[in-house]
Amino acid sequence: MEKIIAIVQARMTSTRLPQKVLKNLAGRPVVSQVFNQLSFSKLLTDLLLATSLDSSDDPLEKWAVENGFKFFRGDLKNVLKRFYDAAKQNNADVIVRITADCPLIDPGVVDKVIEGFLGGKYDYFSNVNPPTFPDGLDTEVFSFTALEKAFLEAEMQSEIEHVTPYIRNHPDIFRIGNYSSLQDYSKFRWTLDNIEDYEFLKILYKNLYKENNFIRWQDVIEFIKNHSNILKLNAHLERNEGYIKSLNEDKKIK
Repeated sequence: MEKIIAIVQARMTSTRLPQKVLKNLAGRPVVSQVFNQLSFSKLLTDLLLATSLDSSDDPLEKWAVENGFKFFRGDLKNVLKRFYDAAKQNNADVIVRITADCPLIDPGVVDKVIEGFLGGKYDYFSNVNPPTFPDGLDTEVFSFTALEKAFLEAEMQSEIEHVTPYIRNHPDIFRIGNYSSLQDYSKFRWTLDNIEDYEFLKILYKNLYKENNFIRWQDVIEFIKNHSNILKLNAHLERNEGYIKSLNEDKKIK
């Protein structure tokens, strides 16, 4: 049986909203809500927090230890290496990449992406290539073999900062697939990068979160339909702003 590990990447030094993943969301840190959502997945073998060796990330290790979650600490800026080392140390056959600033990550969507990966014998399968789900439900699934190849061959700064661009940029090398929503919801923004996102997420969690349960993305859609005014809070923010910035500043490193 394949070992399918969700590796949740997190750091405290985010530039737009520092320490965002430990901000309070319905009585728990944001990262706790991410792990709670993922704990309802039926296909994940394990959950792992991947943070950096930088002292600024000590609170994340403390959180993982106090809450009984596995963690790995690696390179701060070379996130591709951090993922590779974490996956190798934990004997992962399949890696599910999740970011800790997505407290509405849906375990049902995660499982659908995993099913797509396993069913089609893919090297990489996601719901972001192209995106049709709200920003904040991003799920990428890839084999350890594909991760290792990316780790050994990636040459651009953007490819080591964001883990999967090398794989997505080489459909000639990797078998790539995508899970799409029947309706395009990619305009919605449910991630946490700015204070406006935080205000938006606090409203959703106040109204939809219940102990010992998870928030379904369909329930968020329904809530938004009845409270469309909250979309004004963060609708002006750009999707994948960090990755776009990396591309604009990209350079060859090998």
